[in-house]
Amino acid sequence: MSKSPSFSIIIANYNYGQYVGDAIESALMQDWALKEIIVIDDGSTDGSINTIKKFGNNVLGFFTKNQGQREANNLGFSMSSGDIIIFLDSDDILIKGALREIASVWYAGVSKIQVLVQRTDAKGRPVGAIMPRIRPGVTPQEIQKQAWLYLDYPSPPGSGNAWSREFLTKIFPLDSKFDSSTDTSCIAMAPYYGDIVTIDRPLVLYRTHGKNDSNLSNGKENYSREVARAFHRLYAVQCACLDTGHPLPKYKVLFENSHLLQLRIASMRLTPRKHSLPGDSLKKAFYDSFKIFLFSKKRRSFFDGMIFIWSILVIILPGFLAERMIDFRFSRRILECTILND
Repeated sequence: MSKSPSFSIIIANYNYGQYVGDAIESALMQDWALKEIIVIDDGSTDGSINTIKKFGNNVLGFFTKNQGQREANNLGFSMSSGDIIIFLDSDDILIKGALREIASVWYAGVSKIQVLVQRTDAKGRPVGAIMPRIRPGVTPQEIQKQAWLYLDYPSPPGSGNAWSREFLTKIFPLDSKFDSSTDTSCIAMAPYYGDIVTIDRPLVLYRTHGKNDSNLSNGKENYSREVARAFHRLYAVQCACLDTGHPLPKYKVLFENSHLLQLRIASMRLTPRKHSLPGDSLKKAFYDSFKIFLFSKKRRSFFDGMIFIWSILVIILPGFLAERMIDFRFSRRILECTILND
């Protein structure tokens, strides 16, 4: 870019009073002058409001009734002015120097810069793996190709993405037809509007504390919820294709993805009445497992072999054993993934 880009860091918060101060502080401490911090408190009932107000004029704060993350980020974006937008989750932390590194690789035509994120415990101490699991040196062209074929690509969760204002202006505000989680739609649509550049090192601390939306093991119905999100992703991609002239993806592509396959199996074993994928069954998932892992021309890894075996066993084992294997797979995070990593 011909000038240094400006940043808008938007923090949507709901009842994360014990964490939101750290998120704001990490944004304020970034060594980049051209930045604004916008905090949307989405009707919190804990001590969040007092914590946010302590930062005074250093942040632009809005205090609204509870409407959900999507509406909070819609408001935050409408109030922002930066060239680059980061939707920082209120329980996450930007590592010092993150904005400078993102700015150093920014160029016209980028839809987002994605960085690696380091899991931490509730106190911010690094634990577990860095995610997503992605090959170093992956190019924007490779990411686009994978996204267009499979409707997904390795991506960090929300806080690990820095979005082009030019891109977001084309899709915001997100209405109720889109997923309640902002990053679901933005991640799915980004490859259709520009390049995705990956920084191969962690610049965000992703706090895990038991209440995370991504913690599937918090409730059996969460797997069915994630399957339902696949519809929202498909809808988002269809909107992007209509807008950019790409061919519309077909419904059957949902049955060709390895990570969604695992969620489908878990959903049908744990909460079959809430499983919302028309035409799906354990019998179909059984055949899809062979089609995806054994008969696909795509090159597969040792980890794919583990997941193939896991898929077959969870389908055929008695309920209590299947439940144990599902819990082991997702609570232990045998393979780290965010959205559908293939």
